[in-house]
Amino acid sequence: MFELHPRLADDSIVIGHFDLSLLLLSKDANYPWCILVPQREDVFEIHHLSEEDQLQLMRESCRLAEVMTSLFDAHKMNVAGLGNVVRQLHIHHIARFSDDPAWPQPIWGKVPMKAYSSEQLAERIKRLQNALVGEGFAVK
Repeated sequence: MFELHPRLADDSIVIGHFDLSLLLLSKDANYPWCILVPQREDVFEIHHLSEEDQLQLMRESCRLAEVMTSLFDAHKMNVAGLGNVVRQLHIHHIARFSDDPAWPQPIWGKVPMKAYSSEQLAERIKRLQNALVGEGFAVK
């Protein structure tokens, strides 16, 4: 049975799901930062997914990246599956800007995590959910 890794559960909020993946929003307000987690048990790499699930993950990732680019007017989308700390397969989608706190370096370890205010968090979640709803995406 699929279970979200505790570190991902602690560091993010589930805001909905695609046909294959949970959609998480990182609690770090420094960047618009979403994470896709395929809802498959004991999957650590994309090549561990069935071919059908690999294609579905790519569709979901591209849709999320397109929506985030449009919503946040991103200069660049960083899309990556690292897994050095959390082995469970998860794909980061981070909207980057030439004036963000870590630009042009990777975001990890550059600046301390910045928490969302409750108003900022609610607004960010609502914008993402409204832009994604339909076409294989549902809210929680």
